[in-house]
Amino acid sequence: MLDDILTSFADHDIHGATILDSKGMVHLLASHSDEGEVPFFGAMRAFLKPERENSNLIIAAVNDDHVENAVKAIEDVIGDLSKPDTGVVFTVPISYVKGLYKDGN
Repeated sequence: MLDDILTSFADHDIHGATILDSKGMVHLLASHSDEGEVPFFGAMRAFLKPERENSNLIIAAVNDDHVENAVKAIEDVIGDLSKPDTGVVFTVPISYVKGLYKDGN
């Protein structure tokens, strides 16, 4: 699925993303706690989805006018992000950046 999202990014003119392996807090607690210490919600999630895939965090710096395009690229692959267990997209302002190049400059 990750390759499909990155291909979709390229198809939607989103270039240059960084991928990090990630794990959610509940999943981590459920996999590292003793049976008696696992919070109920963590135990239920581990029980219901024991073979859950690793997660990836995709970081892409895009201009404000490309955000909706990036969201569309993701939803074209995984479906509507407003549905449970699909993913999360958020933006943060970038006040300074050095080392990003556009159009070969």
